[in-house]
Amino acid sequence: MKIIVGMTGATGSIYGIRLLEVLKQAGIETHLVISNWAGATIQTETTYTLKDVEALADYVYSNKDLGAKISSGSFQVDGMIVAPCSMKSLASIRMGLADNLVTRSADVILKERKKLLLMTRETPLNNIHLENMLYLSQMGVIIFPPMPAFYNHPETLEDIVDHIVFRALDQFGIHLPAAKRWDGLAKNNRLK
Repeated sequence: MKIIVGMTGATGSIYGIRLLEVLKQAGIETHLVISNWAGATIQTETTYTLKDVEALADYVYSNKDLGAKISSGSFQVDGMIVAPCSMKSLASIRMGLADNLVTRSADVILKERKKLLLMTRETPLNNIHLENMLYLSQMGVIIFPPMPAFYNHPETLEDIVDHIVFRALDQFGIHLPAAKRWDGLAKNNRLK
């Protein structure tokens, strides 16, 4: 399996980083594109360097390289995850702007009818954000704001991040045993 991972300048760079770590552990080939603002956000929000993050991927491309192999529909890939996805990138993807490698790759994923998941980051959402998300959702894009769950009793920030990453990977049929899953209400789980 091959997955393109795009990281844009919204807060939440840890989601893209953890996604790359989990995909590497699962033996899934990754193709990484980091926007300039994502690079700045990584340095602001985490202890990772850009080189640390790039080392997690099998292939790394410049966001300016519109001639990269992932910019073509002839390159065989299973899908793309943008984590985090800024509202600017969301709008560019919706409009088919394709002015950098993240948005061009997303455009190719759409035209090839492959799976695209956008881990959108913003709050509160205005009408433009909501309309862009609705439009893309109607095209089959998975709009995946990283909403924490609490039924799994997270004890650390890592638990919250992992839950979101595992749920995102579920959308690609990647089901990992470390994921904590809903098992029904305890009172309803008795053997009869």
